[in-house]
Amino acid sequence: MTWTEDPIYVSGMLCFAVLFSVWLATFKTGRTIGSPILVILVCALISNIGIIPTATAGHPIYNAVFMYLAPMGIFIALLDVDLKSIKNAGIPILVMFGIGALGTIIGVLVAWFIVNPAVEIGPLANAIAGMYTGTYIGGSINFNAVALSYQVNENADLFAATTVVDNLIGTPWIIITLLLPKYLQKLMPRKKLLPPKDQIGKIKNEESISIATLAAIFGMAFLAMSFSKMLSSYVPQIPEIITLTTLALIFAQIPFIQKVKGTQTIGFFLILIFLGTIGTLCDFKTLSGIGDLAGTLILFVSILILIHGIVIYGLGGLLKIDWDVVTVASQANVGGNTTALAAAESLNRPDLLIPGVLVGSLGNALGTYAGFFIAGILG
Repeated sequence: MTWTEDPIYVSGMLCFAVLFSVWLATFKTGRTIGSPILVILVCALISNIGIIPTATAGHPIYNAVFMYLAPMGIFIALLDVDLKSIKNAGIPILVMFGIGALGTIIGVLVAWFIVNPAVEIGPLANAIAGMYTGTYIGGSINFNAVALSYQVNENADLFAATTVVDNLIGTPWIIITLLLPKYLQKLMPRKKLLPPKDQIGKIKNEESISIATLAAIFGMAFLAMSFSKMLSSYVPQIPEIITLTTLALIFAQIPFIQKVKGTQTIGFFLILIFLGTIGTLCDFKTLSGIGDLAGTLILFVSILILIHGIVIYGLGGLLKIDWDVVTVASQANVGGNTTALAAAESLNRPDLLIPGVLVGSLGNALGTYAGFFIAGILG
């Protein structure tokens, strides 16, 4: 084992990759891209130039991230989802978010029948469809949840390809949607939908974390993961991640749990570590040998995104919804909380920060279920 493969060194570099990505996200361009995509790109770069190993050959730290940190990050992040507060997002953005989710599902089904990915991908094709359904309804949390349950991450080439294509198509969509409102407003003017002033707030960027909150958060996470594993051993038909997601959403509605500070910070940090590990799967040497697979996935996701865009912007236009609201809702679908937040900031709409995060949380809550549903019916 070389020193660049040492588990302690790799762990430290993953943490510094997250730090560097969060720093980059403080700049205007970085905010548009978002720290989740940035950490993937940073880790993809440093792994391909040999600073840390790629994950395609396997590594104990990467395996531990997939097995333990990723599910834990999903659980902790979902503890921040207050389903009652979703009503504060406002009817227009909720409607557009629902339309966008429907557009994603239609897009996946149309792409499935046009591309017929099972020919190229094989028995995991339905899982890939479920992953893309989840991620384009509420962000990468859902993508990872379905992938972990179907063990797609154990097929390094396939997982790397799905992740690269997700970023390859998703990132341009972010840029396109940020440009669309300006031009659509000129072609088809819409009245700006501004919520009441008491609903306009600021997103918390920092949380005070104490020993007590750390103990509570990690205690819940470990016990929930243990219970999910135990239940899955008795009832194999129930995926661990579904139990974990459900438990998190139940806990998140308890007033005492809602007062625990640190869930957003810790959960997001663990998810960024996981996404950094995903970046190490982007082994360009490996990808160069799977041209046909990459082509199939690019076509599949392109059709999916195109139909999502046509549905959400088309129906948004018919319903005469504010184009900024449509854009933030689409980003809540495609990228989750982070890109919805970035979209609201980039469009200079601070009034859409809270609604964007709220519907992004709704996507986190529903996207996993939708992903498993699609994977199930196509399996």
